[in-house]
Parts: sequence; C-alpha cells; structure tokens
Amino acid sequence: MKKRLKQFSVVSLACVAIFTGATVVCLKPVTQSFDRIIADSQNVPVTDRNGNALSVTYQTPWNNRDTAALYDMPEFLVKTFLHSEDRKFYEHGGVDWKARAAALYQTVTTRHNTRGASSITEQVVRMINPRPRNLWSKWLEGIEATLLERHVQKPAILEFYLNQIPYASGRRGVTQAARYYFNRDLETLSTRETLALAVLARAPSAYDLYKNPEKINGPMDRLAKGLMNMDELAQYEVETLDIQKPSLPVEARHFVRFAKRQTSRDVVRTTLDATLQNQVQDILDSRLKKLSPKHVTNGAALIIDHTNGHILAWVVAGARDKETKAGDIDPVLSPRQPGSTLKPFLYADALEKGWTAATILNDAPMAEAVGAGLHRFRNYSNTNYGQLSLREALGNSLNIPAILTVNYVGVENFLSSLHDLGFESLTRDASVYDEGLALGNGEVALYELTRAYAALANRGNTRPLQFLMNDNTPAKSKRVYSDETASLIGNILSDPRARALEFGNDSILNFPHRTAAKTGTSTDYRDAWTLAYNDRYTVGIWMGNLDRTPMKEVTGSTGPALAMRSIFQVLNKNRDANDLYLAPSLIEADICTRPASADGTCPKRTEYFAHNPVPQKIAAEKNISRELIRPTQGLRMAYDPRIPAGHQKFRFELAGLNSGEEAEWILNGNTLGRTIEPRYLWPVAKGPHKLAVVIYKDGTPVHHLQPISFSVR
Repeated sequence: MKKRLKQFSVVSLACVAIFTGATVVCLKPVTQSFDRIIADSQNVPVTDRNGNALSVTYQTPWNNRDTAALYDMPEFLVKTFLHSEDRKFYEHGGVDWKARAAALYQTVTTRHNTRGASSITEQVVRMINPRPRNLWSKWLEGIEATLLERHVQKPAILEFYLNQIPYASGRRGVTQAARYYFNRDLETLSTRETLALAVLARAPSAYDLYKNPEKINGPMDRLAKGLMNMDELAQYEVETLDIQKPSLPVEARHFVRFAKRQTSRDVVRTTLDATLQNQVQDILDSRLKKLSPKHVTNGAALIIDHTNGHILAWVVAGARDKETKAGDIDPVLSPRQPGSTLKPFLYADALEKGWTAATILNDAPMAEAVGAGLHRFRNYSNTNYGQLSLREALGNSLNIPAILTVNYVGVENFLSSLHDLGFESLTRDASVYDEGLALGNGEVALYELTRAYAALANRGNTRPLQFLMNDNTPAKSKRVYSDETASLIGNILSDPRARALEFGNDSILNFPHRTAAKTGTSTDYRDAWTLAYNDRYTVGIWMGNLDRTPMKEVTGSTGPALAMRSIFQVLNKNRDANDLYLAPSLIEADICTRPASADGTCPKRTEYFAHNPVPQKIAAEKNISRELIRPTQGLRMAYDPRIPAGHQKFRFELAGLNSGEEAEWILNGNTLGRTIEPRYLWPVAKGPHKLAVVIYKDGTPVHHLQPISFSVR
C-alpha cells in the first residue's frame, strides 16, 4: 500500500512538474507587450495644417489614433462597461474566481457554455496574446492577468480595454465605435447609445446595427434593468438609436507616404488642408462617376499655394484603397504623356530668345518623311488658320506653330529649360524626343507639371514645394524666365479671345476671375490634363486610366476642365481674387494681328512687349519656304484594288504659295493643271512617278520647286 502511495506521489509530482513547466513555457511576456502597445498608441499622428489627422486606416492591429484618457470618458459609459463586463473589476487581482465558479456550475447544469466569466484584465490579455478558445488558454490567461495586475494599475488596464476593444469593420475602442455606428463623439452619446456600445462589444458581428438594429434591444433592456433606477429607465425607454454612417475620413495616404519619404524628420504637422482635400476629393469622384461611361476610372489633383510653395491638396480619385485595382499607384507622381501642356514653356523660351506675342507664325499644312512613309502634323480640329500671332498659336494650342517654335528655340534648349523647371522624368536625350517634345511625346508627372506652372505664376521662379508647416529650411528658388516673359504667358493663357478659334467664345476655360488655363490630351486619349493658376493658387488635374487603356475621346477640355472650374470656385470662396501679375515694365502698343493686306489694312489689338515694339516678322523657319510637303521624297504608297479607281486620289500639297500666285503641277513631265490653292487632288496611278511644281506670278514663272520621286504599287 505504501509502495503504491509512493508511486502515486511520484507520478503526481511529475505531472505537477510537467504541468507547471508547460505553463511556464506557454506564458508570454504580457507586461512588456502591454507597455509597448501603450507607447505605440501614443505616437503623434500626421496631421494637416490645422491638426486634423491624415491617412486614416482601420487595418492596423491596434488603435493608435482615436484614443481617450479614462478621466475624459463619460462616467456613465465607464460604469456601463464595468457592469456589463466585470462588476468586481476593482476587487479581484486579475481573475474573478467567484464568477468563474458560477460560470462553470451553469455550464455543467445546462450542458452549454453560457458564460465566459472573463474579467476585463483577462480580455486585455486575450487581445495582446490571442489563443484558441479552450480551457488551457483560459488557464494561461488567468495567470497572465494576475501578472499584469501586479505591474499595471487598474485604471490603466481599464483605459487600455476601452480604447482597444474590437468592433466591426476594423474599428477598435469606444471612440471609433461611437463614430462608426452613430457618427458622434463619446460625450454626445445618449443613454441608449452608450448601452449599445457595451452590448456590441460582446459580439460585434452578431448585433449588426446596420442590418438588424432591433436584435440588440433585448440584451440592452436586460443590461439597463440591472444598471439603472426607475427614473433612468423611463428616460432610456423613450430614447431611440440614431444610427448614422460615419463621415468619410481624410484620404491622404499617398501624400503622407510622399512626405515621409522626403525627409528624415518626423512628419507631424503638414501643409495639407483637410477640408479642401475632402472638397476636392468629392469634386473629382463626382466627375469620374459622370465620365465612367467613357471609360475614365482614375484621376488626381494637386493644389499649390504658389505664394509660399505649400501643398494644400493631394487628391487621388478612383483608387482609394489597397483593394482597388492599382490602388497603390500614386498618379500624382506617375509619369504620363502631357499632351499640349508643355507648350507654354516652349513659347516662354521663344519669348526669351526674341520673339514677341505679336510674332506671326504660319499655321499651314505640314508633313515630314518618316522612312518611306509620310507623317502629317495637324491641329486637333484638323483646321489650318494660316498666318496668326504667337498669342493665338499658344491660346488655341495649335500644333503646327508649336513645331515651328521648337525649331526656332532648339529641342536641346527647350529640354534644358524643362530640366531647370524640375522635370526630372524627362531622362532621354533631346535627339530621342526631337520635335515631338513640343507636342508632349515625353512623360512627366502631375507633380512636376503643376510645380512648373507654379513657376510661371511665381514670376518665372521655380522653388521646391513645401509639405511641412514651420519648415525653416531655406527654399532655394531658381529663375527660369524673366518677369516679363512669365507674366506675358499668364496673360495669354487667361485671354478668352486668344483661344476663341479652337475653343470658342464661351469656352469652359473662361473663368469668372482672371485665371490662366491650359489643357492637354495625349495620344489615343490616354491622358487628359488641365492646369490653371490665378493670383494665389496653382492647380493641376489629370484623368485617365492607371492601366494605360485609352478613354473614349475624353480631352482636357471635356474631362478635367469642368472639375477645375469647381475647384477654383471653392478656392475663391470668401476671398477677393486679384488680377494675374503683369510686369510693369511691359510696353503696350497697338499692332496688327495678321499681315497687312494689299491696301495696308489689318485687324488690330493692343499687345504687350518686353521692349519697344519691333516690326513683325513671319516665322518661316520651317514650312513657309517654298517646298513640296506632300508627297515626300521616296514615299511609297499602295493602290487598293477594293476601291474603284476613280475614288482613289492623293492630295499634293506645297508650302509657300502666296496670294496672287499660281502653282503648275507637273507629273512625269506632263502638266496636270494650275491652281491658286497650294494643293492638287491627283487620281492615283500605279508605277514610279516624279512630281515637279512651277510657281507663277502674273503669268511669269518665279520659282521652280525641287522635283520629288515617289511610287505607287
């Protein structure tokens, strides 16, 4: 008997040792974890210029933003949670053994696990060290709860619990729950709403107020009867749950990510304006919704106060979370083809080099050979306007005058100016971009483009953009254009008459207050841009698709321009917008907007000049010399046997035919005819051909053009 007792004692001691060892091994450092989470939750959030938190997310493991001190929480709320979850919280040492025994008895008698009997401290342990819900876990949680209470005071544990208890949709803590279910702060909650938070904490998914708000009434009534007196119950019974969806938080994660990458300092208070950010977000989201039938899914806007370089809004529309397709791509920083939005900088270079706003350019048909083929430059409207001023060429965003201008400025010089403005995305050699740089064949980011327009608005000075308030780092500005050039470009871009040919007299770009505006559209409608600035604000908008699929004929004018008007309406609200800056050194003079006719008359307007007005000249560096532009030397064309011969025609074109002159078209030595127009419609015929042209004035030949060889197969 003694031997058996001895064996039993040894086995028992061994089991106790094993059990104790397993317990020690399985315990986790709950106190250290508690301290670390508290420290993390006290990190200062990134805010806008007025202290509003930015980059709100509910996908983090802990609530490190919407926390409240226990002494700031409503007394009734604290009382309700203690009554609901742990009535002996201030009496036990971490585990309420009496409640556990009662729960065990109830489980045995009913054969159902009806009560958990976990103290608030044990629930905190379970948040910090999640485990499977079983008896072994319950044992470990009890020990860790006891250890936690030996090192952490009761109020700190209760405050942690109320700030971190999980609710639906990733919300944690009573502050986030109050805003999620009622769009209210804690101190404004009614008695019924406070009780609802306590019941929801037990099973957030079981009591879904948005799907079935009545389901929570029974548990709430039982909690109320055990907590309140008769007068309080009477007040409770007449109250209703005012369920309201939460207002949208500020969505600025792309901006916050950018700010953190730009500095080693702690990003705390930024220059962003949260109110403006939300307003612009709504404007862009609404515009994208209306454009969705035209396959426009993404957009972005950047707003700068160019008087100090502050970034006020950094809005991404169409991809607001990581679950959205391309949600991690920031279109503010992603290089895209800018279309015509680089033209103001090209014409600024031309003004710096000696041209004026009155310089005459010839908007005539232009074509260039590309290998054995032919590339024809054309304006967006497919219309050529002949000789017109630089002001109209820029205002109407005409392509052919832009090609003339880039040849005058030089592609290398133009690219150098763009680099001075901060276009770091243009990394290729000038020979790669060639003349196409004037029409936007490179790729630039909205950030770079808006900053460059801010330089025009800032009298030709470019400067780094600021994203931190009270940043005392000296801003290194760089002069790219003179006061006269920068203000003259702004004057042209804000002139409704200057853009009337292509955009009409009632253009959407004619803002209520003097505002410089420019649109751009890239090849195949993949990108639509609008850039604009007034006396204080510079705004850039891009719309398109981040997967680079084309839109359905959406241009800068039909897409982002309408959103731009709405944004400036917000920016100018409650302020008196001033006129755009115009350099006082500019000289006014009445000039001809077209070359004078034979009788010496011409349409006139008042123009501005950086120096005393000089006689106007026609910019003829490229295509108004006398030359054939269609066909080009070595062109090879294909005869289409499916089309009747009489319907297959090719248009011969030449440049440099003046008023009063005639062109004689000679093909393979035979005269086809004479025209007073610089074109001839030729019925296509197979074989090798040689075309010559003789220009006549008053019946006398005055010029023989170099013959061109081409073929039709």
